[in-house]
Amino acid sequence: MNDTHSKVIGYILWIFGFLGAHRFYYGKPVTGTIWLFTFGLLGIGWLIDLFLIPSMDREADLRFHSGQCDYSVAWILLTFLGVFGVHRMYMGKWLSGILYLFTFGFFFIGVIYDFWTLNEQVSIKNAQRFS
Repeated sequence: MNDTHSKVIGYILWIFGFLGAHRFYYGKPVTGTIWLFTFGLLGIGWLIDLFLIPSMDREADLRFHSGQCDYSVAWILLTFLGVFGVHRMYMGKWLSGILYLFTFGFFFIGVIYDFWTLNEQVSIKNAQRFS
């Protein structure tokens, strides 16, 4: 089985889980957005997720392709440097990375888009290595 996502990173992001960070990381953008706007379902969903992270990690490991690009590195770069496009440059998307750099993450809309799609972007990048 591929170990594409890290439980350690998942739990670190869970600390900010009332904002949905760990759910985005594990490829659950819809519930991540719900957590963002409801503060982790008023803290109840956030607390329950403490026990659900191992299963979310297993599901992500089955769903996404491992390879050259590391999901945890991409997510850390997006979370802390997303407006500068560093996560895009890490994946070899230099043109859009430079665009993000000079437009504050394409006016932050690009960063939001990447929170929804980063797992798929990394998975596609890793799958291209085999084709």
